Amino acid sequence: MKRDISAKLFIKAKKAIPGGVNSPVRACRSVGMDPVFIQRAEGSKLFDADGNSFIDYIGSWGPMILGHRHPQVICAIEDVLSRGTSFGAPTDLEVELAEMVISAVPSVEMVRMVNSGTEATMSAVRLARGVTGRDLVIKFDGCYHGHGDTFLVEAGSGVATLGIPGSPGVPKACVQNTLSLPYNDTQRLQEVFAEKGKTVAAVIVEPVAGNMGLVPPDLAFLKTLRKLTQGHGAVLIFDEVMTGFRVAYGGVQALHGIMPDLTCMGKVIGGGLPVGAYGGKAEIMSNIAPEGPVYQAGTLSGNPVAMAAGIATLKILKEPGFYETLEACSAKLEKGLKEAAEEAGISIVINRVGSMLGLFFTDKPVSNFAEAQKSNVNLFATYYKGMLEHGIYLAPSQYETAFVSSAHSNTDIEETVRAASKVFDGLGI
Repeated sequence: MKRDISAKLFIKAKKAIPGGVNSPVRACRSVGMDPVFIQRAEGSKLFDADGNSFIDYIGSWGPMILGHRHPQVICAIEDVLSRGTSFGAPTDLEVELAEMVISAVPSVEMVRMVNSGTEATMSAVRLARGVTGRDLVIKFDGCYHGHGDTFLVEAGSGVATLGIPGSPGVPKACVQNTLSLPYNDTQRLQEVFAEKGKTVAAVIVEPVAGNMGLVPPDLAFLKTLRKLTQGHGAVLIFDEVMTGFRVAYGGVQALHGIMPDLTCMGKVIGGGLPVGAYGGKAEIMSNIAPEGPVYQAGTLSGNPVAMAAGIATLKILKEPGFYETLEACSAKLEKGLKEAAEEAGISIVINRVGSMLGLFFTDKPVSNFAEAQKSNVNLFATYYKGMLEHGIYLAPSQYETAFVSSAHSNTDIEETVRAASKVFDGLGI
């Protein structure tokens, strides 16, 4: 597989952009490669600058649930472009998308649009602190909530991929009020609340963790989290930036009936364009300026192009049978990968929730970050390179998640499993 043009582009990129990329994990360092530069996409496929094609399981890190360039989404974008790209003023489109989100997400009564998942989580935590008058925020090891100062403690995603425990430039004062606990550890959670519960402003959690690889929640853990936050007057924040409209139309909370006070969203609700949102109970959301004293603003928030793409996407997701079909496709991929590994004598663990899937090279269950870190990252790097050579585009990190889209066909899944079978056979274990 030729990568000459990608190699030349990366050399140029490193002279103009730190590390040659605009988001660290894209540099592919943890798998010992340089990145492939993408030129275009269509459906389930990506095409790089050298003309190679790949079946895509990154999906722009989650948003492309319909695949790339879905005709209805492209049509909606083209239509709004005839009106303009940004007005810095209210539009009908932001109201329409807000109403769709409120209708879909059980706990959301009001929603504020922002421009990224990081912006959504930062704003939600500020709101929680403003409403409670408290400072302490609890998060969980391996959960990544964007690059806000408060969250860069035992974070997952690219932070874990690069082996960074925190980040220079984050003052101690910004993280001294952040406490990170083990994910899915109900007992530890109870102990901390018994000691510090009355000082906790908020608990923020990925209700399905997608930034340490894919790790499903223990429902007893989520239910205890809801009970403890309610009992101590703390705000429970679900970070559904990745899972919202991905695992179900109403997110994880709709699947399990566990209602947070605030929900952060992004990715899917923008149809592939930059977007974020946070929403929740009206009594909490009414504290945001200009209605209340907690300030948050954004020049491009509610951008009409992103709103149009989001509306078009959500309309398709709401069609009968959409998630059932996506589930069947995802289950077929999971089954095929497990069988291929078993036939090759390779020990793997696959965690899957809906169309999100994580593959770990280990023979032990993975239910938290510490267990994820025990998987064989060197074996994953070899697997990644092999799959890329066979035309399968995966996230270049053990600590990321694969995403299946409605554009993936049975042929795509079968081709992916055949590629995995060849790669597993060549791992030499």
